[in-house]
Amino acid sequence: MIAPSARSPVVECAALTKVFQDFWGRGRVRAVDDLELSILPGEVFGLLGPNGSGKTTTIKMLLGLLYPTRGYARVFDRPPTDTRVKAHIGFMPEESYLYRFLNAHETLDYYGRLFRLDRRERRRRTEQLIQMVGLRGAARRAVGEYSKGMARRIGLAQALINDPDLLILDEPTTGLDPIGARQIKDLIRELARRGKTVLLCSHLLADVEDVCDRVAIMYGGRRQALGRVRDLLSRQDVTQIRATQLDERTVARLRAIIESEAGRRVLAVEHPTQRLEDLFLSIVEQAERDRLATSGVEAARGVSEFLSAGPPGGGAELLETLVAAGQDDVSAAARPEEAVETRPTPVPRFEVLEQLTTEEHAAAFAAPEDRPSGPADETETEDAGGPRPIRLPPGPAPRRDVLERLTQPDEQQSEPQA
Repeated sequence: MIAPSARSPVVECAALTKVFQDFWGRGRVRAVDDLELSILPGEVFGLLGPNGSGKTTTIKMLLGLLYPTRGYARVFDRPPTDTRVKAHIGFMPEESYLYRFLNAHETLDYYGRLFRLDRRERRRRTEQLIQMVGLRGAARRAVGEYSKGMARRIGLAQALINDPDLLILDEPTTGLDPIGARQIKDLIRELARRGKTVLLCSHLLADVEDVCDRVAIMYGGRRQALGRVRDLLSRQDVTQIRATQLDERTVARLRAIIESEAGRRVLAVEHPTQRLEDLFLSIVEQAERDRLATSGVEAARGVSEFLSAGPPGGGAELLETLVAAGQDDVSAAARPEEAVETRPTPVPRFEVLEQLTTEEHAAAFAAPEDRPSGPADETETEDAGGPRPIRLPPGPAPRRDVLERLTQPDEQQSEPQA
């Protein structure tokens, strides 16, 4: 089992370089150039940059999908290509490509099977995740009918089904309404409090500013800035003083003191403004309290209970199974055997066999020329036109030696014939 250490970084890149070559082996694009990066356990790290800056290429190398040209990347102190690392990673790509004809329950159950989760655990996690992302009302609809925002929600649930220690999110709030975006950000903060490590890649800088502890800004494949969000955004050349509401006379006196005694210029005296996101959410929350009807998604409630800081359940079993190449390493306790309904073995009824061997019954199946003279062997049955005779079809008489051999015990049947 691989478990993240509190002392070693979860992700580490040293001189990481990726050069895409042309047909002749000549360097065509240097997507990532000498990248130095370190992400600590329990940290929300933002990877920023314009299009083509190397963010997606870096993520693919961390997932083991691309090999670096030079340098190295390590995840949980192991190479990204190590299959044992995969069980501890949850990945939400920029576009969620899921099976469009499966509904939410079937989709999560499918990915739970890939991680060898037993049926009871799959059902528990599926219900919790669907409620967490607010898709309970659309859980039985096919994923192909979802809007982009709903597809992002089920994609996030799929990334969390194995309870990962490292969560890589590529544009997680794209296509979401402000309510969904706030819920995703709150979820990221809660996962970090539970010990998860989150690597966030987004073009929405306001979202990154809200949730990330540290950020790295890339341009041209190189890291241009790295540090804590508060330190990078702090302006040391400006001092801001906040106070409760002041009257005009007090403001004038403060302005005079700053300009005459301190020799500094007052840039502005104004009231702080509320963020549009906060205003929007306050209106929606009030509408929910008033129980106004809506056909949209439901508000997410909390975080699923199984998302803990411990190692994910079931993921390592899958990877060990792949490495073992055919060895069944799933214990009976992890996957209890389902009860199989058994049918009792039929027992021959000797009284029926005796009736079949009687002379009267044999005569009924004899050929017409071998039958004894007498009245026709007929039975009557009821139908719409009244009773009508039914003549038994001719056939060979049953052989007594065959019937006796069928009724003998198994040990007598198994004896070789002389």
